[in-house]
Amino acid sequence: MTDIPIRRALLSVSDKTGIVDLARGLADHGVELVSTGGTAKALRDAGLAVRDISELTGFPEMMDGRVKTLHPNVHGGLLAVRDDAAHVASMEEHGIGAIDLVVVNLYPFEATVAKGAERDEVIENIDIGGPSMVRSAAKNHAFVAIVTDPADYALVSGGSTTLADRRKLATKAYATTAAYDGAIATWFGTVDQGEAFPETLPITLKRGPELRYGENPHQSAAFYTSGGTAARGIGQARQVQGKALSYNNLNDADAALDLVSEFRDAAPTCVIVKHANPCGVATGASLAEAYEAAFACDTVSAFGGIIALNRPLDGATARAIAGIFTEVVVAPDADEEAQAIFAAKKNLRLLLTGELPDPARAGLLAKAITGGWLVQTRDNASNPELKVVTKRAPTEQELIDCRFAWTIAKHVKSNAIVYAKDGSTAGIGAGQMNRLESARIAAWKAKDAADKAGWPTPRTIGSAVASDAFFPFADGLLAAVEAGATAVIQPGGSIRDDEVIAAADAAGLAMVFTGVRHFRH
Repeated sequence: MTDIPIRRALLSVSDKTGIVDLARGLADHGVELVSTGGTAKALRDAGLAVRDISELTGFPEMMDGRVKTLHPNVHGGLLAVRDDAAHVASMEEHGIGAIDLVVVNLYPFEATVAKGAERDEVIENIDIGGPSMVRSAAKNHAFVAIVTDPADYALVSGGSTTLADRRKLATKAYATTAAYDGAIATWFGTVDQGEAFPETLPITLKRGPELRYGENPHQSAAFYTSGGTAARGIGQARQVQGKALSYNNLNDADAALDLVSEFRDAAPTCVIVKHANPCGVATGASLAEAYEAAFACDTVSAFGGIIALNRPLDGATARAIAGIFTEVVVAPDADEEAQAIFAAKKNLRLLLTGELPDPARAGLLAKAITGGWLVQTRDNASNPELKVVTKRAPTEQELIDCRFAWTIAKHVKSNAIVYAKDGSTAGIGAGQMNRLESARIAAWKAKDAADKAGWPTPRTIGSAVASDAFFPFADGLLAAVEAGATAVIQPGGSIRDDEVIAAADAAGLAMVFTGVRHFRH
């Protein structure tokens, strides 16, 4: 038998959205309603007849509601195999009635943690009876339907359930309890016990849209969101227009948002990203000015790129962006004029994020490798204390350019070299197998940008240069000198630091050490 009528339903929900309408529909089909605490009150207030759970168990709810459904009359009614003679006999012997439907959503543990509740309140929001009923009903899904999400109420409101629906609901139910227990285990390990890396790290994700394909057409892919107190980001952004986002769109947009968030309290800033690497970053008096400067850094790579802004998108900036093909624009918001301009670009995706994430936020990053996962804390180091190591100290403007270049280098794939001048990148060298090549490529890009723009000299002349890790030899630094850089910011720490410092002094450079490295692979 696959279709089973619902004769008795147990309703016990924390989130009461839609529960009255569901209960009324069930009652119209002759279903007996059994409920607990606040749910029973809500149903009675709506004029529905409800049996208290204590009538089934013979015990009152006790211990501040901690004990109410943990009883054989409940779990026997859920777990009994209806076509097993021995099970039926046990039910008859002990007066246990079958329960055909359970509707449960759990105490709001994650929401309680998110609001900064004290430890005692967090502990009290660990649900015990709810997950137990969910698991019992899901195990016996051949006969019992379990609903854990108000979005699924329609599947059971007709007074009967199909086996296919019960299987679907059971799958969702076990995923729900797994995620719930994972959140609790993570809180105990990381918050309560203060462990950066708990012995067991539960990772639970909720699937969003399936994507057309992964990085390449022969790969399948889907987008999953993390729950709990994770920062809002690309996964929670509102897509105003444009076709569906691809795997690469999401990956690149995340990289762009991550970088532009470094400037969330700064002057208007524009970031242009291609293949998860910034190809142009600039600040300006306006977003339009910042965009033009960022675009000028590498007009070739910007084609088909991802643009992120630290201020709400305005009409002037939208008109400038609309001049070339752009895949995605990410901004905190957009005014009506900007949205109207983009409306004419039907394939351009506009994502509005609201408040930008905090670049200093904590969190873990995970990467799958064969046989396991690599897990590390986020690279949230910023504004390091600088140590001048050359005879000449940087000027005030050089120091500003150094810090700007250093911030960008943090988000460029290693080996990373970034030239910057007057709040704009001049050239970016990314992902090379040696630092010398990155320095040369960045300088070549700056010269190419100058040629295209008709500037008399590249913007590397008089620039600051940032290296994400130390110069192992002086050759990379000398390439920067040849490009016209006058100041250098790097971590230091090489066994040849003295050689590199001597080369900087010989060239009249100012150089500062950060003591912090920013590898990004």
